[in-house]
Amino acid sequence: MANFSRGKTAGVIFEELLLVLDAIPHGGPYNMAMDEVLLRADGPPLLRVYGWSAPTVSFGYFGRHAAVRQLWPGRNLVRRWTGGGIVPHGADLTYTLVVPKSEPFAGRPAAETYRMIHEAVAGALGDAGGALSLAAGAPKVSDECFANPAAHDILADGIKVAGAAQRRTRHGLLHQGSIQRRGLGSEFAARLAAALGRRVKARALTETEKNEAVRLAGEKYGTSEWLRRF
Repeated sequence: MANFSRGKTAGVIFEELLLVLDAIPHGGPYNMAMDEVLLRADGPPLLRVYGWSAPTVSFGYFGRHAAVRQLWPGRNLVRRWTGGGIVPHGADLTYTLVVPKSEPFAGRPAAETYRMIHEAVAGALGDAGGALSLAAGAPKVSDECFANPAAHDILADGIKVAGAAQRRTRHGLLHQGSIQRRGLGSEFAARLAAALGRRVKARALTETEKNEAVRLAGEKYGTSEWLRRF
């Protein structure tokens, strides 16, 4: 049986954090491309909260396209740059945390960064958010991310409601998370940002970032070669 804690964060992770509320829903390739653009920018720690223009399923970098298509025949699909399982998007709140390599946090062990970020998420969700799993649950039963609670995921009434995947590159840490709860909006995003950073500054995406994301989506994330690479 898994162990749990309430997941209240003991303190913020970053002294400064940029918050990007990407209010315009986008397609999967653009969303994945924008996350990579922001990571490659080597800027300050940044939290991006965003939505989807159509019901979409994302799957991890090493996921098998044919298996995902069989499970979700009617959904748009996109392969993530991060690992992990299959995640449905549309009704969830999706966020990305970008941490440059200059931040000591980016060099901490994956299990530790995952736990600390999810402590902040649980704290922002409050009493209705659920508990932080301290150990892996039952053996893996499918490739569906939310059917397989892992250590430090967030569970409510035994059901996984928040999970994430990470990737580390020479630019830093990319953490892509999904919270499977309806009705979470800008107020929650602000609470999450405050749980992560002592000083939070909101900013908009620049035209340069938007144009670069469009280019990268067309050249990488939106291509058949990327989608079907495994």
